[in-house]
This record gives sequence, C-alpha cells and structure tokens, in this order.
Amino acid sequence: MSGGSLGIRSGSYGSLDKQGLNGVLPIQAASATRTKAYSKMLKEKETLIHWICKFAGRKKVGMLLLCVISAAVFIWVVYFGEDQENDNGSKVNDNLALNNPLINVVQSIRIDNWTSLAVSVKETKVGVMHPPPPSYFLGYTLPPGHPCNTFTLPPPPADKKRTGPRPCPVCYLPVEEAVALMPKVPSFSPVIKNLTYIFEENLNRETEFGGSDFGGYPTLKQRNDSYDIRESMNMHCGFVKGCKPGRGTGFDIYDSDLLEMEQCNGVVVASAIFGAFDVIQQPRNISEYSKQTVCFYMFVDEETEADLKGKYENNKIGVWRIVLVRDLPYTDGRRNGKIPKLLLHRLFPNARYSLWIDGKLELVADPYQILERFLWRKNATLAISRHYKRFDVFVEAEANKAAGKYDNASIDHQVEFYKREGLTPYSEAKHPITSDVPEGCVIIREHIPISNLFTCLWFNEVDRFTSRDQISFSTVRDKIAAKTNWTVNMFLDCERRNFVIQKYHKDVLALLAQRAPPVIYSSQRKVPPRRRRDRKSGARHHRKVSKEIV
Repeated sequence: MSGGSLGIRSGSYGSLDKQGLNGVLPIQAASATRTKAYSKMLKEKETLIHWICKFAGRKKVGMLLLCVISAAVFIWVVYFGEDQENDNGSKVNDNLALNNPLINVVQSIRIDNWTSLAVSVKETKVGVMHPPPPSYFLGYTLPPGHPCNTFTLPPPPADKKRTGPRPCPVCYLPVEEAVALMPKVPSFSPVIKNLTYIFEENLNRETEFGGSDFGGYPTLKQRNDSYDIRESMNMHCGFVKGCKPGRGTGFDIYDSDLLEMEQCNGVVVASAIFGAFDVIQQPRNISEYSKQTVCFYMFVDEETEADLKGKYENNKIGVWRIVLVRDLPYTDGRRNGKIPKLLLHRLFPNARYSLWIDGKLELVADPYQILERFLWRKNATLAISRHYKRFDVFVEAEANKAAGKYDNASIDHQVEFYKREGLTPYSEAKHPITSDVPEGCVIIREHIPISNLFTCLWFNEVDRFTSRDQISFSTVRDKIAAKTNWTVNMFLDCERRNFVIQKYHKDVLALLAQRAPPVIYSSQRKVPPRRRRDRKSGARHHRKVSKEIV
C-alpha cells in the first residue's frame, strides 16, 4: 500500500501545509529582506572568526575546525544513516518474502489487519512513517458478500440404500485466489519458539516400558517434562541415532533424494506405500501452478519399489517423485508409516506447509485450495478431520479390539494409562472441542514450532504404546492446549471426503477380481424375445377350470 493511500506525506509536502497560502510560495516578495539578513549574518560570522583567531593560533584553529566537521559528520550518520538502514532492511525482507508475484495480488486488498496490528510505528526525522513488516500471519476475512461467507451445508440426500459416510460440498476459492492469499510470514507459535531434537550416539535403553532404537527410550519423567511447554525445548522426535534424518538413522534415504527434499521450501504433498500394500493413485484436478511449485513425494520400501519396476522413469510416476526408503526401523508396517505421516517437518526441514494423505487415497482437489480452506481461512496451523461416527476414545479402543487392529492387551494398557492421567469419555462439556477421535488419513499443517511439537509428541506416544494413533491423539492435543491455549482445527469427515477418494487396498482388489463373474463381450447385440401377452387366455382358462370343479 502506498504512502499516499495511508495519508502519509513527505517532509517537502509538509512544508506546503505550513504556509497557509494555498500552495503559493512567497519567493519574490521577500527577496530584499532576505539580502539584508544575509549581509548581517556574514558580518557576525567574520566577527566570530576574528575573535577565535585572536585567542588561538592558526594551527589550533585548523584543528578546531577539523573537530567540528568530524562531529557534524558523526551526528549526521547517527541520526540519518539509521533511518536509511532501516529503509533498506525492510526492502530486503519484503523481497525475501515475495517468492512469486502471484502470492501478493490479493493480500494488499484483503489482509488489512496486518498493518493495524503491527507492534510499533517509527517516525523518522523527515516525518515519514515506516510501519515495520508484521512478524506473524494474523489471518484474514473474505470480503463482504463473498459466497463462502454465507455457504451452508445442504441436507444429505435421502438415499435409504446408502447409510454410510459420504462427501459433502466445500466452498473452495479459485486456485489463483488461494495462491494470492498464501501468507508471506509464518503463523504465531504460542510459548515455544525454539525446538531442537535429541541425538544419542549411544542409546540408553533404561526406561519403564516402550520406546525403540529409532525413537529412543525416553523415561516417563522425560515424557512428562516434554509436556511442560517452554520457549526453548530439546526433545525426542525420531531419528535419534544419526545427526541427520534419513542418514544412518533407520528409515534411510539416498543422499540425492535428501538433497532434493531440502530444496522444497514451499508446500509438500506426501504419501507412502510399504509392503506393496496399495496401488499408487495419481492426483486429479491439480493446477499447472501446483505442478510447478508443489513437491509431491511418495515414500516406498524395497518390496514396493520392486513391484513398480518398469512403471516409472527418472524417479517419477506422474506427479509423484518416488523415494526409496531402506532399513525400516519397525517390523510393523503401520508403525513405519507413522514416520513420514507425523515427522514430515524433519524430512523436509525447509518446507512451510505439508499435506499428508494415506497411500490408499486419491487427491482430487488442488493443494492450495485445501490449505486456504482449512488452514489460512481458519487461521489454524494444523487441521485434521474428525471420525465420521466415533467421538470417544474408549469407544474407539473397543472398535479397534473388535476389528483386531492391534493386540487387545496393549490397547487396554494404553487406555488405562491415559485414564490414570485424567482421560474421560467425550461429552458436550468439552465444547468447543467437537471430537476426541480423528480420521487420521489426512493431516494438513504448517511447519512452525508448536505444530512440530504436537506431531513429535504424538509420534512419541505411537512409539511407546500402540500404533493406533487415534487413541493417543486427544491426550497429546489436550496436554498442549492446557499449557498454550493452542488447539487443532477438526473439520467434518464429509469435507475430507470431498478432496480425497478412498480406494481399496491391493489385496481387496485382487479378492474382488476373483469373485467377479467373467464378462463376455459379443460383436452382435442379442435382442431378447418378446414375451407374449397371455393374461386373458390364462384368465379364461382359470374360469373354465373353476366351472368344471363346481
């Protein structure tokens, strides 16, 4: 926004206002008076110089003049050089923030609360106001009359045959508008500002229970300390054996892939398939801008890579870059999948935003539209959908046991541990929290200290207890919220189903293919014979028989 629109004027324009003569400067009328005053001032200067020379020699006068000039230069640098340096500094910061011209097309119009909520405004000696750039993203509101402001969900279609979950409409912005509203600065991270991670060359395996060589063996005291949120924290967050994630840590990745991952400094869309368990789904409805600027990464193990041989070249299948992961740290494939799901900020240290989708899902909306709808418009830093049917952890645990998702004794142990810590069944008393159970197949988040802390703590619970992350989600969320007043945006499951489509696992597809009857195709279409209308003859025959019986 220019200075003119803010009502800011430079020093030269300010002098016009003081004249009070409608902008007409009285130059000629005051020329004679100015000449007399000038001659008088010269005489006074000559008298002053003569007086100085009388009491001091020429050399001393020269030194005195040199000192006066040096003092004047020093004062000028202090007062005016600082302002110039600040001006240049703000320009550099702005240039660093503007990675793409599309990003700032709409922000200057709609995000007007940034400058109004700035920390301070400095007025320089020449009278120009210099509002500093905002340190954090403060959110925005769509303009009045925008269709998304009045958008409401329609009632579900009355289809008695389909009673399960289904997608519902979502009010997205066009891709160009969503890109233009991408924040130039990160969101605010309450309390925690610096987060570092523990590296253990020699693992200490002395702990009460749980833990692994990949995630470490934090004691219960260390676990409790990690929930004491402070400005600077050092904690376990996977990859404890190596100095760099993916290099000698377990979940190892080739250096060429690690280098490419470090280059991703914007948006990441990530997924994983281990054990050749799923078929790779290509995203649809992706804009050309997203294809050029968003990083799409698919992590696979050696078994999945062997299954994909001959199906890709240059490490890519469609938009996905295929990354081979070696030395998986767990024997449980579901637990291995939690590493990229919850620790993307460690694998992509320079990324600003990430969208995780499970390997069985097909993405059918543009990533920028999803980020705008569920993060930026809500001023949230992490969003996840709630479960479509279950809201209570105790109910979720029983459902996992009934479905054989994990060892029942381990599930009971985890739930009892949380009960001793204060876990209670979900009720309306927890509002505005709408659910304790997420549908964890999609995670949308910004990579800032508070959200990174959340996913680290969530991963540590998965590493210590069971791999069923729905059971540990609410415990981690509520413990952080109690210290920071930070929470998660839990949106409707039907909204999630609007931008991802769930596909069958590969084994289910094979089973369905075996059960399906063979389809026989013929070049000629067979016309079924026309049925004769014999209702009357049948009726007459029925009456004849009736008469004979009588």
